[in-house]
Amino acid sequence: MHVRLHIAVGGEGDPVQRALAGGDQDRDDRLPGDATSWTAALVGQQLVIRITSLHMGYLSVLRAPLVTRLLAGTLTGRLPAGMTVVAIALALRAAGAGYAQIGLTTACYAIAAAIGGPVLGRAVDRLGQPRVLLSSAVVAAGGYVLLALAPGSAALAMAGAALAGLAMPPLEPCLRALWPEIVDEEQLETAYALDSASQQLLYVAGPLLVAGIAAFGPARAALWLAAGLGLAGTLVVATSGPARAWRPVAASAKGDGSSNGGRSPHHWLGPLRSRGLVLLLLAFAGTGWSVGGQNILFVAYAQEHHGLPGGAGLLLALAAFAGLLGALAYGAVRWKRPTSTRTWALAAGMAVCYLPLLTVPGPLGMSLAATLSGLGLAPLLAAAFVLIAELAPAGTTTEAFAWLVTVFSTGNALGSAASGVVVGSSLRAAALVACAGITAGAVLLLLCRRWLHPAEPALREATSESSESPESESPESESAESESAEPTEGSYPAALSAVSGHS
Repeated sequence: MHVRLHIAVGGEGDPVQRALAGGDQDRDDRLPGDATSWTAALVGQQLVIRITSLHMGYLSVLRAPLVTRLLAGTLTGRLPAGMTVVAIALALRAAGAGYAQIGLTTACYAIAAAIGGPVLGRAVDRLGQPRVLLSSAVVAAGGYVLLALAPGSAALAMAGAALAGLAMPPLEPCLRALWPEIVDEEQLETAYALDSASQQLLYVAGPLLVAGIAAFGPARAALWLAAGLGLAGTLVVATSGPARAWRPVAASAKGDGSSNGGRSPHHWLGPLRSRGLVLLLLAFAGTGWSVGGQNILFVAYAQEHHGLPGGAGLLLALAAFAGLLGALAYGAVRWKRPTSTRTWALAAGMAVCYLPLLTVPGPLGMSLAATLSGLGLAPLLAAAFVLIAELAPAGTTTEAFAWLVTVFSTGNALGSAASGVVVGSSLRAAALVACAGITAGAVLLLLCRRWLHPAEPALREATSESSESPESESPESESAESESAEPTEGSYPAALSAVSGHS
């Protein structure tokens, strides 16, 4: 008899020997003293043991190999996204450009970024991460340099802004595609929550950095800095082991009904052929609408209430800080409900948190309302990241994450425009515009919740692979398979080894 033993080890230490000493073929126990559980099962002629760490906090995620590098690189490379609009406005204004020209230039950047995100995401899914990240970073840096060299030329400024937006490196979707490769499956929710929380810092730190540069030097220096930060952060991510080893999930490895009967997964619609994903993206366009409408409301409110310390910046910072806390709290919980249920429930909760804005209270009350309104955004995004990974057809995950960024940004722009139209007549009308988007999104998710479930979960476990092999395999073929089961460069979350024995 030939027996192959698969051992998957997660977390610190190696309690495999104690697990083997248990001797049971079907068991799930907590091992004393090391906060680790194990499961063993006999599948055909293969004994599969899975050891899983139960330390699922943020420190555990950050201690995983290369997580700190990837997170820091992504935040550094994406910081220009939080700087660009303010940097363009200050640099062009210093060069004598009018507000109409500033508006056109920032619109070129936003529209180009909305178009370029999904295109680059699809390129990553087909070509891998390093080539796309590095080439796009170089082109985007060229756009920033063009803006910095010729802010007074309308044509060159718009061309530079379009290049910077169109080629903005897809660091955000790339990191989200990497999370399942660099952390254990049980840590995925926490990792996405940490990701969502960290993104809140970009749109606080970015404008502050530009303002500081403009206060002590020429505003165009912020554009030079944006070019350098984008290149540096992208280089850190693209040269990392996980990014170089990452490959899109093959259609055969994801039983979601998206493989088109075994044909190539490169459908022209990409991830948009998933009905559930399209519905989720539409709902998040509404979420972006609410955030954009809220931003205009805060600016107009601060202009009418001069007693508010810090003005609109205070309200925006309170909302962002609340989102950071919300994401950290969300990631600290071991959720048992399905991701689809959590997503529509969190959207409904965010809609409720926006309602106090309709009262348009005094400065203290508005500060509290701003804090409450920001509480639900980051947890909702964290849940959506997991759901997108579940709903995206095989081989389209990066593009799916890029579409989330695009629809959110588009909704944000439309919500800002709609709120700007009505805010002059009534602050309450602007608050109503802000509430409408997330409310519509929550209702859509609730009504269409039955389409938010993947047809079948992805097959990622070693147990799934072993169960597909016939029980009548010859010892020679099993031995060859055992020898080929060496850990690969991309196997960062767990060491998978195969030990062969004869009796």
